[in-house]
Amino acid sequence: MRVLHFADLHLDTPFHGVGPRHARARRAALRTTLLRIVALAREQRVDALLCGGDLYEHDRFSPDTAAFLRDAFEEAAVPVHLAPGHHDRYGPRSPYHQVAWSGNVHVFAEDRLVAETLADGVTLWGAAHRGTTDGDGFLEDFAVDRAGVHLALFHGSELTGLAVQEGGRMPHAAFTARQVEQAGLHHAFLGHFHAPRDAERHTYPGNPDPLTFGEQGRRGAVLHTVHDDGRVDRVRHDVATSRVHDVAVELAGAARTDQVREQVAAAVAGLEGVVRVTLGGAVGPEADLRPDDLARCAPHLEALVVRVGTVRPTTDFAALAEEPTVRGRFVRDVRADEDLDDDTRRRVLVTGLRAFDGRTADLAVL
Repeated sequence: MRVLHFADLHLDTPFHGVGPRHARARRAALRTTLLRIVALAREQRVDALLCGGDLYEHDRFSPDTAAFLRDAFEEAAVPVHLAPGHHDRYGPRSPYHQVAWSGNVHVFAEDRLVAETLADGVTLWGAAHRGTTDGDGFLEDFAVDRAGVHLALFHGSELTGLAVQEGGRMPHAAFTARQVEQAGLHHAFLGHFHAPRDAERHTYPGNPDPLTFGEQGRRGAVLHTVHDDGRVDRVRHDVATSRVHDVAVELAGAARTDQVREQVAAAVAGLEGVVRVTLGGAVGPEADLRPDDLARCAPHLEALVVRVGTVRPTTDFAALAEEPTVRGRFVRDVRADEDLDDDTRRRVLVTGLRAFDGRTADLAVL
């Protein structure tokens, strides 16, 4: 039999840092990605569509999101099994409980593994997160109680994978890979880890549409072929609607703001979607590195987020310190101040020198 597995879509996530208009567009893209997953399930004629949790954000979902999910899964026209995670936990106020799901949708509602028959001789064991805190993992003291092929669907943390997850992901419903085999399970279809992971007896598909910058690994929906002996073959499918890129721009001798803009524009010219640019290198003292202004230099992108990394001025502070002037005295005093770290010292020097030059409307230094 064949099943399509995804997790960690996070509908209604806020997308901080890209502005309200672009955040709304990114949330709309998440919905489109779910529709792509549903279309893939129909196209591949799978026997079931499985979601390993964090389908939506419990604290932000709307009635419109609930209606969208009901209609999307009804259109799947295949059995759909949902295992609530810790961001979309099951409870009386959750869409999982309130929505009048179509007959092809089954929601696991217990905080323990419960059996559902997928096909003759194939059992799917699923569980739900029901609270904001976790007790023991779902595999603690669990063992299958019948013959056949046994699969699991839940949202949890395989402990050896925590170290390679982005953002220091916290453990939820923790377990070990060894427990999967000890429980008599042939394979576990999981959610929670956003970085994809293909292990011998468990799979994390990763978030199917980008949620933040710096994501790596082939994420998406995973098509599993389950053999009669319980072995699983996997094929990953890219279903993402959004394209998100991280670009480092080493400024090469930019003396003016327009030159900085030109270098940023050139670096992102061949990209699409949402791009985060991190500036580095050296710039002249006249260059104004205001991220909000620089973000407008690539109108072809959905959004351009600019942040200043390690940028050093080309100003010769040592030469200025030799001047027999008030400006020279200022530079000498700031350079000698032991209470300032290097970054703060740079900011103070550049701001002060701009003030000496009469640039009172341009004192912000990043």
